[in-house]
Amino acid sequence: MRRRLLSRLALVACAASLPVTLLATAPASADGPRTSHSPAYKSVGYFTQWGVYGRDFQVADLETSGAASRLTHINYAFGNVSSDGKCFTGNIPGEADAWADYVRPLDAENSVDGVADTDTQPLAGNFNQLRELKAENPGLKVMISLGGWSWSTHFSDAARTAASRKAFVASCLDLYIKGNLPVDGARGGQGAAAGLFDGVDLDWEWPGSAGDTDTVYRPEDKQNFTALVREFRRQLDAYATTQKKGKHYELSAFVPTAPAKIDAGFEVPRIMRDLDFVNLQGYDFHVSGEATTNQQSALYAKDDFSVDQTVDAWLHRGAPARKLVVGMPFYGQGWTGVTGGGDGLNQPAAAPAPATWQAGYEDYEALKKLADSGTYTVHRDRRNGHAWLFDGTTLWTYDDPQVLKTKTAYIRHHRLGGAMFWSLDGDTPDGELIRAVDTGLTQH
Repeated sequence: MRRRLLSRLALVACAASLPVTLLATAPASADGPRTSHSPAYKSVGYFTQWGVYGRDFQVADLETSGAASRLTHINYAFGNVSSDGKCFTGNIPGEADAWADYVRPLDAENSVDGVADTDTQPLAGNFNQLRELKAENPGLKVMISLGGWSWSTHFSDAARTAASRKAFVASCLDLYIKGNLPVDGARGGQGAAAGLFDGVDLDWEWPGSAGDTDTVYRPEDKQNFTALVREFRRQLDAYATTQKKGKHYELSAFVPTAPAKIDAGFEVPRIMRDLDFVNLQGYDFHVSGEATTNQQSALYAKDDFSVDQTVDAWLHRGAPARKLVVGMPFYGQGWTGVTGGGDGLNQPAAAPAPATWQAGYEDYEALKKLADSGTYTVHRDRRNGHAWLFDGTTLWTYDDPQVLKTKTAYIRHHRLGGAMFWSLDGDTPDGELIRAVDTGLTQH
């Protein structure tokens, strides 16, 4: 690993000097600027399509929490790729959810503009709410994120030939950038979502190496991913010439931390010429399915995955620092049946910890309540920049505002591109984590 200009001790000392108190700030008024973050840094949050159901996390919550005014980009997760290599939507359980995307009507209480959807408007659901959010927050960009862990199944097929790449990209632009949605009752139609999406985020997990159990991968994915990025850039730029002067559609990608996966799937200097930025995997370094507790998102870790190792791996392979956006988790990984005593870290565990939505995975909002309950002790590795909760039996490793301040100091000192969050529905109702990152990125 290359030596860095700023030692980790100096960085932690710098982060410790940041203000400890974060003021709860109401959304900006119409009389003032809508965005408080520094324009020098990107602040990218993933909004999950399915979060509107069990978590009841609506687009309007981004406005009431003040999060929207602190974001530069929202990545809408996810768009799927069909077996014939095209972007598609519909109401297909486990494959597509047009109901959530643009069919579902919102009442006044859950609408960004406070006005209920009608039965006849062509765009409703999350897409219409994101359009309203952009109207309230000029400068906020919305990207369609394609793939994800479960929906990267057919990426390799779609990227396999020049013809398949051209058809794949054209289908994605038609559906999302041009907004030509399938008709579903009164919803959809030609141009129904035109102007909503400002670009495309490629979340292929992973070109050239294994991802989910049914995801196809091939050795030639590495070159094909480069060609796919080039095709997206070409078609986005061509379409931009038909729009208002100066329009630029952004192109980003979610990329891995493991050097083996980077080398198997990414021609770094070549793709970075066409990508506006990449969102670095800054979490899931260790997961609750492992038999031993560990950190999932440490800033530094000796002989292990970490944020610093990930940044260094991409820099070493030719990525510009200004295009590296550091991923931060708004959730924790947890284990139960932990034995061995001490603070619980690096100890044997029996199973993933019970949780609200998925064993071993818990939103920050819930973990904050555990931290405040007095039942758990908050432990910190200040040298390496991570935290965890332990009650003697159950351990959760997570990022809280103090950890995020250290990470934003790191971003500023290394002149990186900004911060990314998975996912926005894990934050507190008042946007505690977003505020912490915003405060950290605007320090001077």
